[in-house]
Amino acid sequence: MADTLLDDVGDLLREAADQVVLPLFRKLDDADVSEKAPGEVVTVADRRAEELISARLRHLRPGSIVVGEEGVADDPELLRHLRDGGDVWLVDPVDGTANFAAGRRPFALMVALLTDGRPTAGWILDPLAETLASGWVDEGTLLNGEPVDSAGQVPSLGELRGAAMTRFLPPEARDRVRAGGRRLGELLPGQHCAGREYLDILTGEQQFTLFWRTLPWDHAPGVLLVRAAGGVARRFDGVDYHPADEGRGLLVASNEQVWAEVHEALLSS
Repeated sequence: MADTLLDDVGDLLREAADQVVLPLFRKLDDADVSEKAPGEVVTVADRRAEELISARLRHLRPGSIVVGEEGVADDPELLRHLRDGGDVWLVDPVDGTANFAAGRRPFALMVALLTDGRPTAGWILDPLAETLASGWVDEGTLLNGEPVDSAGQVPSLGELRGAAMTRFLPPEARDRVRAGGRRLGELLPGQHCAGREYLDILTGEQQFTLFWRTLPWDHAPGVLLVRAAGGVARRFDGVDYHPADEGRGLLVASNEQVWAEVHEALLSS
């Protein structure tokens, strides 16, 4: 199964995009969009894509459990499975839902596999860009089938380019990040799609991304893929990220040196 799983799940995400998500892009009406929490929308595409993806993932790994974003919205107790034994899938059927609902890009479909509580594989598909990243934690990351290695990409501090999602940061941290950004080449506001931020690190479009909110389906796939390509993903205090851990703040970088330099510029007192 491991020999074909990367391809099988990649094909599944393309199928979900082609059959469910893209046919609804820019074709949603008011009845297709609702608010599941203050300021957070969900669309019929999210729900239908999660149903399709979940059913097929259970077929690929019989006995596995699916923890999907929309499933958790209905039953938060599902999160307890993230440290279970066996195979557990994390699913974000449409990452960047606000973009999708507004008819904007980017958005992505994302899946991560945890085995005995350890993230072992990840997938991110940007269907409009036709970009698919996939990989095993100990075997590296593929970008549209080609190996990715970000470990040797170390621009100077003044050339570093990345995003910081400052909207949810505490005011003191927000001010520090914005001030520290002047030491870097470019500090971007973010694209409202975590999946695209991770893909941009893998493609070399940017070298880092800083997040405050760290919901597991938003970050487990991308963290695994960036790490497998030679990158680093840690909490602001330096603790390695795990999707089952509660907490805020995450700095992701293309390699160890970039992480240290960006942390010093944006987060050190």
